[in-house]
Amino acid sequence: MKDAVNGANPYEKLGLAARPPDSARPRDRLGQAEFLELMIAQLRNQDPLKPMENGEFLGQMAQFGTVSGIQDLQASIDGLAVALQSGQALQASALVGRSVLVSGEDGRLAADGQGLAGRVELPETATALTLDITDAAGQTVRSLALGAQAAGPVPFKWDGLTDGGQPAPPGIYRVTAQAVIDGAPTAVEAALARRVESVSIGQGGQGVTLNLDGGRSVPLGEVREIL
Repeated sequence: MKDAVNGANPYEKLGLAARPPDSARPRDRLGQAEFLELMIAQLRNQDPLKPMENGEFLGQMAQFGTVSGIQDLQASIDGLAVALQSGQALQASALVGRSVLVSGEDGRLAADGQGLAGRVELPETATALTLDITDAAGQTVRSLALGAQAAGPVPFKWDGLTDGGQPAPPGIYRVTAQAVIDGAPTAVEAALARRVESVSIGQGGQGVTLNLDGGRSVPLGEVREIL
């Protein structure tokens, strides 16, 4: 209903006009503006004979300050996360074209004659250490006997030749390591060198991912060593 004199909505004069719905604001969240609006409405509608105590009012003000501080802190943390991710991406971009050591038994033998390099982690001293290199079909193309080794990292390199002395075709090969520890055969972990071809930046705080040769991708944090 409109006022016949000035065309104004009479309910607005009484503060009863309906507010348009705010579809953009989540209904389960209370922002700073809504918090302040509720506090002012409480002050306006308080009983004059029983006004709000100073301590209660100050407590609500402190709560308002806490809400504001938390939101500001969250904004600062989000900004810091973006800055850190940008710094990580910049550092990771310098790895493109270089080789890194990552966990896993699969490595790519290129056609450049450089072979395949990696490292075995021995938990204890081994009286014998053997590497078996198999192709994509699971056929063993080369066995390397590295002899007795002390506990710790043991680097190795495959020259790309088969047991028959012929060059193995380029492709993905699997390296499995077995050590004899205390007289018992024990499977041990191997890490292989892979070439970094590109870098991907994740969304929503997912971090930086290195795209390696042969189609494998690993998080930047899984890099053990830059070669």
